[in-house]
Amino acid sequence: MKSFSEIDTTVKRASKSIGFEWGVAEELGKNIRLLEMFGLAGLKNLNSYFKIYNQKQFQKISLISKINTSSIAYCPIISGTNFLDQVINLETMDEINFENMAFPLLFLPFVSRSTEIIGKRIFLNIDEKEFLLNFNQSIYSNYLSGDIIDSAKKIKIKFIENKNTFEENEWQELYKLSEGTFVEETDQLKNSAAGAGLTDND
Repeated sequence: MKSFSEIDTTVKRASKSIGFEWGVAEELGKNIRLLEMFGLAGLKNLNSYFKIYNQKQFQKISLISKINTSSIAYCPIISGTNFLDQVINLETMDEINFENMAFPLLFLPFVSRSTEIIGKRIFLNIDEKEFLLNFNQSIYSNYLSGDIIDSAKKIKIKFIENKNTFEENEWQELYKLSEGTFVEETDQLKNSAAGAGLTDND
């Protein structure tokens, strides 16, 4: 089995070789490493995309809006790079849609990494495939196949507001229980605590 470090390094070099700037190549190395770590077929999809990258024309979006449509398939790498760069402004839109994107699995890790930047979960639909992206720590999905996804008709990105999974009364009940571990401060504790008895001679 190839190590994640090997995958990262080889992807960076291949990405630079095919024409991407080193900065983008480094991002791709991180991304494919991330996909492989979560059990998604990142390297397989990237390899297939690179086989046609210089043979076909792809839409290279710069400014992302709430609804993005193109008759030419969007490049997932340029789309992802700009999504990551613009995500702080994009989250105010609540939901963003792309229509017609090539190899959308390559777009996914950019969105996953953006959840860490904004501190929010994101729900991502790639056609009928669903992904819940959690602060770049985990990905929950109904997509278990290792197949290549060469296109997506529609991608929907939904920003999820942070909220507790429990009620306030449940928190108060548990907090009250935790108070049983609190130790009341006494003169004896004050005298034996760290730093007690030290004098400042300066």
